[in-house]
Amino acid sequence: MHRFYIAPENWNPDSLVLGGLEAHHARDVLRLQSGGRVVVFDGRGHEITAEIATVNREEIHLRKMHEARVPPLPCQITLAQAIPKGKNMDLIVQKAVEIGAAEIAPLISERTIVHLEEKEATQKQAKWQQVAIEAAKQCGQNWLPTVQMPKRPRDFFAANVVAAVVPTAEPSSRRSPRRAPLQQLRLIGSLQSDAIHLKTVLADYEREHHARPTSVLMCIGPEGDFTPAELNLARSNGCRPITLGPIILRVETAAIYCLSVLSYELLAAPL
Repeated sequence: MHRFYIAPENWNPDSLVLGGLEAHHARDVLRLQSGGRVVVFDGRGHEITAEIATVNREEIHLRKMHEARVPPLPCQITLAQAIPKGKNMDLIVQKAVEIGAAEIAPLISERTIVHLEEKEATQKQAKWQQVAIEAAKQCGQNWLPTVQMPKRPRDFFAANVVAAVVPTAEPSSRRSPRRAPLQQLRLIGSLQSDAIHLKTVLADYEREHHARPTSVLMCIGPEGDFTPAELNLARSNGCRPITLGPIILRVETAAIYCLSVLSYELLAAPL
C-alpha cells in the first residue's frame, strides 16, 4: 500500500486528512479513488491503515481501519554533516533516514564549497526535510528525522549546549541552569594520525559504562576534511576522532559507512 505523511500537529486518528503535497500525490499522481486503502504515519512512531472516504480538490479524507505504534530505536543517532557539493546532501539525507538516524544537522564548515545566505539556508532546510519525508514514505520508516537549519560548527555546538540547559525547580531568586545530558558519545571522522577505529571507541565505552550508548553524535567533514581549528573545536566539545580506514572516502560514502556501522552495533537487536 502507498504511504503518506501527516505532520504530528495535524495527526488525529479520528479525523485523518491528507492535504497539500500529500493530497496532490495521492489524487493527481497515483490517481487514488474512494474505497482505496493507504497507510499514513506521523513521523513519531504512529501508523494507521486507512480507507479513502472522500477525494476533493483540496483534501482527501480517510477512515481509520487499523492503528499501530512502532517504538523508538534504542539509540538516537545525530548526523552532523558538512554540506557537500552538488546533490550529494540529498543522497546523504535519504540514506540517513533509511539507516535510522534520528536527527540530521547540516554544517557549513570553512572548507564547505556551498555557501548559503539565510534565505537559501531556509530553502535548503525545507528541501532536505522533504527529502527525508519521501525517504521515510518509501522505506517504511515511521520515525522521521528532523533536519536542522544549516549552521557553522561553532554555532552548532553552542546550540547543542544551550538546548541542554534547563531550569531547576528552585525559587527564581536562586535559580541556576542545570545541564541535562547531551549525546552520551560524540564522534568525528578524522584523517589525523591519532584517530582510532570506531569499533575500539564503542568497545571502550561499553567497557567503561557497562552499557551501550543510547545517543550518539557523528560528525562528518566536507571535501578536504575539517580544518585543524574545527577539529580542535569538536574535540573541546567532547568529540572523539575516529578513523574510517586507510582509504580516503568520499563525503557521502563516509556518512553512509559511519551510520551503517553505528546502526549495526547500536540499533540492531542483539542475537
